[in-house]
Amino acid sequence: MHSALQHPIFSSLLFLALWQVLAVLLDSPALPEPEEVFSVLYGEIKSGQLPYHLGVTLARLLVSFVLAMSLGSLIGIILGRHEKLDRFFDNWLVIFLNVPALVTIILCYVWFGLTEVAAIAAVVANKLPNVVVTVREGARALDRDLLEMAQAYQFGRWKTLRHVIWPPLFPYLIGAARTGIALIWKIILVVELLGRGNGMGYQLHLFFQMFNVAGILAYTIAFVTVIQCIELLILKPLDRHAMRWRR
Repeated sequence: MHSALQHPIFSSLLFLALWQVLAVLLDSPALPEPEEVFSVLYGEIKSGQLPYHLGVTLARLLVSFVLAMSLGSLIGIILGRHEKLDRFFDNWLVIFLNVPALVTIILCYVWFGLTEVAAIAAVVANKLPNVVVTVREGARALDRDLLEMAQAYQFGRWKTLRHVIWPPLFPYLIGAARTGIALIWKIILVVELLGRGNGMGYQLHLFFQMFNVAGILAYTIAFVTVIQCIELLILKPLDRHAMRWRR
């Protein structure tokens, strides 16, 4: 019985039951019943609207994620391995970490116009400092003795990267990736809401204008489900793999 209570399916059913009870008690358009929300969800999928807008948002997420992780990892490794550069740019990082995401999004649209480039730039700019900080800590933690040994035995750059640098740095990269997915998709919705004509954020804005709470919840459920699948099927297995070298 105790193990059954801990099962994710039981937790989900309990959540739906509480949602149903609250919706019935409130009897308000502000909180539709689960049946109504799932009916809207099915209709949007069948019409092709949800797959289209979800695909657009996921494409933006993928491009932004790859750019932020690539640039952030490179900068983080450089700062982590060069103390003088790290001290010089540390204040820059603190400033960028504390600039509100909304300000960055607005500035990108003002500077570059309401374009796809501006949308991607806004997302990358918001995520980049977090990746740099995380990877920098991993680069700082690299074993200097192992690096010196690799140099003494003339491992070469590729062999040193593969066998000395990559294993201890990989967990930090996965940590940055997992937090990155959670942060980026939230920022993308705001970016789409403010300056794009498609995507999940754009659709949520339309539903908000029509006070269509069922539509808002339907699209939210769809997007959260996809992000959870990415987390469970890709990021968590990678995280477990990242921890293997410590055992």
